[in-house]
Amino acid sequence: MLAEEVYVRLRLALMRAELLPHQRLKTRELARDMGTSETPVREALIQLARDGAVEIKPRFYIRVRRLTLAEYVDIRDIRLELEPMAAERAMSNMLSPDIARLEASHAALVDAERVGAWGAALEANRAFHFALFEHARMPALLQVLERLWMRVGPMLSELYPDALPHYPDGHQHEAILRALRKREAYALRMAVRLDLIEGGRRLLRRLTHMEAQPFEFEAGARLSSSPVALNQE
Repeated sequence: MLAEEVYVRLRLALMRAELLPHQRLKTRELARDMGTSETPVREALIQLARDGAVEIKPRFYIRVRRLTLAEYVDIRDIRLELEPMAAERAMSNMLSPDIARLEASHAALVDAERVGAWGAALEANRAFHFALFEHARMPALLQVLERLWMRVGPMLSELYPDALPHYPDGHQHEAILRALRKREAYALRMAVRLDLIEGGRRLLRRLTHMEAQPFEFEAGARLSSSPVALNQE
């Protein structure tokens, strides 16, 4: 079904922060970019609005929702419970090649941050986490996590360069990898939680300041001064 295909592609673009808070979405342009008619695009956008990722004001605009600070914190708190569980369930299903795939994604993240390729860094981080979550073999949980990341993804564009993640005792991805190799469930759950807490501390501070001083910040892109093209995968 075309509408479902469009929905999946837009959902992934949101998760990757390719679509930014308050970015306008034009049905005709999206249809052209995706090589489809406008009808499935409209249907996909309506579904995304139901998911809380897009807001539609008829005859005025369709745009990516900017979460309030309270909404962002709510989603983070849910992720703090669900993501460690997904990681622990995944651990027993992961073989050496699977862990190597995570190592490659983390290396890509480190390289991208070093050269300031912020979009690539965000995608490498998403790839790292979902390569882990997929091995939980819990489709319902994976669907919930995808929807949470879809809603919070555009806000992650604020990470770079002004809220660059900082880990006092080493990157928590490395702690996740160590725990997976040693099959240490408790260490794995803690590393996943600390990755969210430590990696997002500066972002939370920035979002708090943005909500308190909204006129200091422009709505829209932080990764680029122009809209980001949708990845064609």
